[in-house]
Amino acid sequence: MATLPSISGAALEKSNAYGAGLALIAALGFSLKAIFIKLAYPYGVDAITLLALRMGFALPVFLWIGLAGQKAGESLTRDDWGKLVMLGCLGYYGASILDFWGLEYISAGLERLILFTYPTLTILIGVMFQGKPFTRREGLAMVLCYTGIGFAFVHDLHLGDTRSVLIGGALVFGSSVSYALYLSGSGAMIARLGAMRFSALAMLMSSAVTLGHFMVAQPFSAFIQPLPVYGWGMAMAVFSTIVPVFAQSAAIRRIGAGHASLFGMVGPILTIGFGWWLLGEHISAAQSTGALLVVIGILIVSRK
Repeated sequence: MATLPSISGAALEKSNAYGAGLALIAALGFSLKAIFIKLAYPYGVDAITLLALRMGFALPVFLWIGLAGQKAGESLTRDDWGKLVMLGCLGYYGASILDFWGLEYISAGLERLILFTYPTLTILIGVMFQGKPFTRREGLAMVLCYTGIGFAFVHDLHLGDTRSVLIGGALVFGSSVSYALYLSGSGAMIARLGAMRFSALAMLMSSAVTLGHFMVAQPFSAFIQPLPVYGWGMAMAVFSTIVPVFAQSAAIRRIGAGHASLFGMVGPILTIGFGWWLLGEHISAAQSTGALLVVIGILIVSRK
């Protein structure tokens, strides 16, 4: 009997370590997305074609998971399907296409810092539309986050023209708003369907809308791209979509959403580092200060 607590403690510690590792894998995958996009753009591919390639390559996996969930889980109502379409348009389509467009104008480092404001925007949505309270801690977090983004803007403004930085920043901020709306509306659906099944179905809805946008905006021949574009599109589908989406879901099951989100704090730092290493993006004191302030702000708002 005396050994049971230690065995249970060891198993719990192992599960927590496994969950932390999965959360870090998810953060790494999400942080690489902007890098893959930036590496593909020099070959002349446009944003919607690249996004369609990403979704198309990821589609079989999410289709398989979604169909398996449909057979194993309860049937979806018409209201459920309507919510899935709306959330799919906001999340993996709306947030993604705005992000892809924004990366045509700004650095990967600034993109990640702006995109990382979605937790603060989720809080604001809750305060304005869901009657949730607003605390001093959340106010402090927002001040730190947006001050940090200001420092990062200073960095990019020194490297490019003001108009491009403002356009790109606005598009990525729109992406962050879209993703925050997706998160705010997905809680009830996740509780009803489960994280894995909901993620797969939302991705299927997003894929359908993305491919529909592509067919309206581009001729089918636009899918004919230089070989490296297919490579970066496949890398984005596997390492920045499939792996992190399911790794994050598994991490949340093991260590909880709060702890899993804390490991995501390394995301902006990883993107800035990869941008310097793989894209040759300059790292300045202003950008480093901005990244630190954003991470501290998100850390404050994520603590329970």
